[in-house]
Amino acid sequence: MNISYRWLQSIAPGLQGTPHQIAERLATLGAPVDEVVDLGAQIGDVVIARVDEVRQHPNADRLRLCTVDAGGGERVQVVCGAPNVEAGGLYPFAPIGATLPGGLEIKKAKLRGEASEGMLCSARELGLGRDHSGLMTLRGDFNPGDNFRQALGLDDHLLVVDVTPNRGELLSHLGVARELAPRGEDGIELPRFPASRGHACPVTPGRRERDVAGVEVEIQDDQGCTRYMGAVVRGVSIAPSPEWLATRLRAIGVRPINNVVDATNYVLHELGQPIHAFDLALLRGGRVVVRGAQAGERLTTLDGVERVLEPTDVVIADGEGAVALAGVMGGQNSEVSESTTDLFIEVALFDPRAVRRTARRLGLNTDASHRFERSVDPEGQPAALHRVIELIQAVAGGQAVGAVDLCPHPFERLKVGVREERVEKVLGVPVSAAEIRDLLDPIGFEVNTRPRPMLVLVPGFRPDVTSEIDVIEEIARRRGYDSFPEAMRPFRPTSVPEHPSIAVERRMRDLLVRWGFLESVTAAFAAESPGAVPLLNPLSAEEGFLRTSLVPGLLRRAEHNLAHGVRDVRLFEVGAVFFPAAEGRVAGEERRVAAVFTGASRPPHWSGPAPDWDAWDLKGLMEELAAEHPGATVDGADGAFTVSVDGKEIGNGRVAASGEVDAPAWAGPVFVVEVRLPAAAASRREVRYQPLPVHPGSERDLALLVPTGTRGADVSATIREAAGALLEEVYPFDLYEGKGIPEGTRSLAFRLRFRAPERTLTDAEVDGAVSRVLSALEERHGVRRR
Repeated sequence: MNISYRWLQSIAPGLQGTPHQIAERLATLGAPVDEVVDLGAQIGDVVIARVDEVRQHPNADRLRLCTVDAGGGERVQVVCGAPNVEAGGLYPFAPIGATLPGGLEIKKAKLRGEASEGMLCSARELGLGRDHSGLMTLRGDFNPGDNFRQALGLDDHLLVVDVTPNRGELLSHLGVARELAPRGEDGIELPRFPASRGHACPVTPGRRERDVAGVEVEIQDDQGCTRYMGAVVRGVSIAPSPEWLATRLRAIGVRPINNVVDATNYVLHELGQPIHAFDLALLRGGRVVVRGAQAGERLTTLDGVERVLEPTDVVIADGEGAVALAGVMGGQNSEVSESTTDLFIEVALFDPRAVRRTARRLGLNTDASHRFERSVDPEGQPAALHRVIELIQAVAGGQAVGAVDLCPHPFERLKVGVREERVEKVLGVPVSAAEIRDLLDPIGFEVNTRPRPMLVLVPGFRPDVTSEIDVIEEIARRRGYDSFPEAMRPFRPTSVPEHPSIAVERRMRDLLVRWGFLESVTAAFAAESPGAVPLLNPLSAEEGFLRTSLVPGLLRRAEHNLAHGVRDVRLFEVGAVFFPAAEGRVAGEERRVAAVFTGASRPPHWSGPAPDWDAWDLKGLMEELAAEHPGATVDGADGAFTVSVDGKEIGNGRVAASGEVDAPAWAGPVFVVEVRLPAAAASRREVRYQPLPVHPGSERDLALLVPTGTRGADVSATIREAAGALLEEVYPFDLYEGKGIPEGTRSLAFRLRFRAPERTLTDAEVDGAVSRVLSALEERHGVRRR
């Protein structure tokens, strides 16, 4: 939301502080300011100039030669291509040596053989809007040579406020002023319009249908529209807006159009209530009806696009057809133009869901739909109607001859009970009823402290406050989060048990952090791939599907690190992947853990360089991940492994193929692993204390000829089983393949350590255990001692 600092001060005269101080206060109130822009900082060199003469450029059809009076008694020639330049007009002028927004320095130049000594400017070139269709025409009592910034009151700052979807009332200067004014609503005073004649227009109430000044107004769809106010204003003169009004709108980035349209835009940004003006003469049959659209009904909107409507759309119709999309955009068939003399002014309350549905289906995002989707004040329509009529009469003349207020479902404020003891328990400090009233009354809440619990009436512009905890949040926000003590207060842990999957994910994270990995969180959106689930409303065409694997996102993060010269990358993610479901059902999903790593296997150390990750590191990591699955095994070789449970693959690990990751030549191999998470954590073997042994152990080394197809893990398991209870530890320490080894075999050397806790073993006991081991190995695996 663009907020003008000067406009804000005019609504809240007691507001103190610089624009940056105001921005800091808004941030503490939950509405951070993304940017503070000094509107006149880069246009201080621009002056107002009068074009005395316009003639055709001799060498270019689309260029003109303008004689410009920029003050000081000297006239200069300027080459201009704007279609709206005319003799006698006043325009912003950047003389030679001036610098415009974006760093453009104006220099003397020749364009198609003619000298140009300066530049006549559009609004976009001055950073005052997006309009670049022609020069910014000035209307008012100005003199050539006047400083443009000072003459138009552009010594202003723009505050770009980040408004969350639940705070629609902050999409207006009034809403922001209410938050900031020292006395809240009591410190707000809407400024009086220049040349205002006041406003006196009778309003006729009704429920669904009523006539006003010869126009029959009716609500047929009372779900899509819960309140509709309309007024007839006759005798207006459509013309450019006075400069004060145009300047107000330019300051917030809105392009001035004409006095009537600008008046509706002004009130929209001042009060947050969308308003639409119809040309009364173009409303056929003397009727205005709020109804659902008919199937296949068509309407050409103000942007020139013909829209095909659906019955779910709410429209404003006259006696023959639709003339506007309710809450979204008006139609060309009732647009205000230079020939308009009579107006029908609409101020309504449309259903947010209906507006959102229509706007999204048609791809329209307007200032009106943006506010209706977030809910406008259901009590603010009368004030907005009176305000816009007063402004139209001040800038366009005319007379309001009647108004109607149809309200089939009158709004009632929500009452919320609030307990002082609950406030203290949640916030950790006592807050009295009187303090609660003083905090909430200025921002529109009504607090009755007599009953117990106290009753709080929620204003209509705060539909996000629906319960006691919401009111407590408002109390904390208004009191100031920095007013609460930083010390941890006593609390009671939740009685709700933790879901088993949470424990699984926590253990996975702990495991990978122990390995030196960093957690990454990537978006669940991906490009199209086999089996991918399409999104109904994608954020971009490039990522219009849900991911089927965590690995591609992690590889992109690894590429980003490698592109910035980071060779050692260790990333993991715990997240969901998605897959298509049976027809008529929603897509399925499952939780997985994935990791991507490359480079050195440990941080640098003075003792020597660290070795790079290798396939054995990959397998070791996978074995630890697989330990969470009861009965899981890790199989494979040559840098490609799978994790299986009962013969079903639940994960895999490998070296990323060259086409999967864009890695520079100096990068090491990139390893990837992805494993499905179990529904619950595997039970862990209970750890018991054992005293350190006091008797010596006995070791034996066995060099074994193992058939090539036999796994070392199977050999190790057989040794443990055959050796008996005296075997304390067994591990491989050597592998040899080559000369002197029979074909089809390899040499694996294992070290066996035997120990008895209460005595020293004899050689006979150890040799007997070794004999049993060798017999079992030969019988089960065909393994012989080398």
